[in-house]
Amino acid sequence: MKRWLIFAAVSLAISITISVIMSALGIGHYISQGGIQYGSLMAFCLLWGMGGSFIALLLSKQMAKWTMGVQIVTLDGPHRGIVEKVHRLSRRAGLTEMPEVGIYQSMEVNAFATGRSRNSSLVAVSTGLLSRMNDAEVEGVLAHEVAHIANGDMVTMTLVQGVVNAFVMFFSRIAAFAISQALRGNSDDERDSAPNPFVNMALVFVFDIIFGLLAMPIVAWFSRYREFRADKGGADLAGREKMIAALESLQRAYPQLAAEGNNGDGKADPNFRSMQISSKAGVMALFSTHPPLEVRIEALRRGSV
Repeated sequence: MKRWLIFAAVSLAISITISVIMSALGIGHYISQGGIQYGSLMAFCLLWGMGGSFIALLLSKQMAKWTMGVQIVTLDGPHRGIVEKVHRLSRRAGLTEMPEVGIYQSMEVNAFATGRSRNSSLVAVSTGLLSRMNDAEVEGVLAHEVAHIANGDMVTMTLVQGVVNAFVMFFSRIAAFAISQALRGNSDDERDSAPNPFVNMALVFVFDIIFGLLAMPIVAWFSRYREFRADKGGADLAGREKMIAALESLQRAYPQLAAEGNNGDGKADPNFRSMQISSKAGVMALFSTHPPLEVRIEALRRGSV
């Protein structure tokens, strides 16, 4: 409940911030008596679509700490070995600012990288992962996460998601306006020719969902591509065998995780996944953000990533 309250509060704060910016810039009214003002509509969609994504990116490290209870560990503490590994891998990757390193209490076998840039990032691992994996496997996981940071994946995926959001909003509003106008019919009275705001709002909601679902495979494809790149980067940083060993460890753990739930309570936690297991097949595979583990392992063995 605490996690959802934090997400709701942050989402509300982002909405208020964007609304204030739009008001200051005079953006927001894109429908006039003459029809849609496409320049205003595009500005509206870009601000909402990309603005929200980038504000969320700026807050991502703090959000991870708040919502997942990530505790930062240092070289002076009991988890010094994890910090040393992350720093060593980061230097190999050419990072000039070392990522923060965190651990959070969870039975899930998971790790993630987040942060607004290469120079302001966080690598976090679950206690479940540390308890299930040996030293070499943990290093493979950490190398994968450091590769995400070095590749700039957080910013890249935020940009992709923001652009997709903007296009979804743009086309859904055009479609909603066209249909609401058709439903009104022709009228010589300008007041009667304007679309019904309630009908238009309902249509926008419906088309946001439809176009959003159609756009999801595009974002998912980019995500899967970045996962393959992170696997290759992890293999370059820690060694191919360690990267394969980490994925094989996840593969061995999958049956138990699927039965118990990734949190040990039958409920999987979908937030901030990075080493996520994918078992989707057929059409549903198009919506998966991570390639299947067996595909990733085979790609590493063949050296095709």
